[in-house]
Amino acid sequence: MKPRAFSLIIAILTWTVSRTVNLRFVREDQVEKIRRETGKGVILATWHGRTLLPITRFHRRGYWAMISTSRDGEYQYWIFKRFGFNIVRGSSSARGAVEATLKLIKALKGGGVLAHTPDGPRGPSRTAHTGTVYLAMKSGCPIIPVGIGASSCKLLSTWDRYMIPMPFSKAVMLYGDPMYIPADAKSEEEQQRWTDRLGEQIDMLEAEAERMVGRKIPTAQLTGTARR
Repeated sequence: MKPRAFSLIIAILTWTVSRTVNLRFVREDQVEKIRRETGKGVILATWHGRTLLPITRFHRRGYWAMISTSRDGEYQYWIFKRFGFNIVRGSSSARGAVEATLKLIKALKGGGVLAHTPDGPRGPSRTAHTGTVYLAMKSGCPIIPVGIGASSCKLLSTWDRYMIPMPFSKAVMLYGDPMYIPADAKSEEEQQRWTDRLGEQIDMLEAEAERMVGRKIPTAQLTGTARR
């Protein structure tokens, strides 16, 4: 099946399931507060395996996302497009990667909101890469880590252990404190320190979100992907 047709089926299914979920946003208001006060945008960062609810609930907000030019990326492109995202296509080539990065920096400086997965597009799962921190440093925009938890869910056997909330379950999307990356944090060591801190914050917020919906055992512990 062609990606465009397949994406329509997936979009309908994910939209239907997500609308039955009792989702609560916690501290989301700071996103618009930052945009109003600074005139710049924000980077929302969560793990790749927790993107179903953000994709559907950010419907038609005009948020930005970066998606690879791979075959899997082509399916993702059409799914995100159907939910109203602005898409920048990433690339494995040096030139393509630079062009994609510059487009995102421009969007952020213009007040755009970027939904980003620090462990994407291929993992390892729940291990942040430095790309998110680099975008924040170059754009001057903060990263807001986001933890997502559901009271009942299915964890797929994919590299990211993709989470699908069960119909009529409870869920929380918990926004953390904004992380401002210094403009002079240019060394690999500095960027890695900030990246490690970002990963720790997402894990902490996810664990708290799961506690808020009554989960006894964190999903990261069940899948063996908990940070050590």
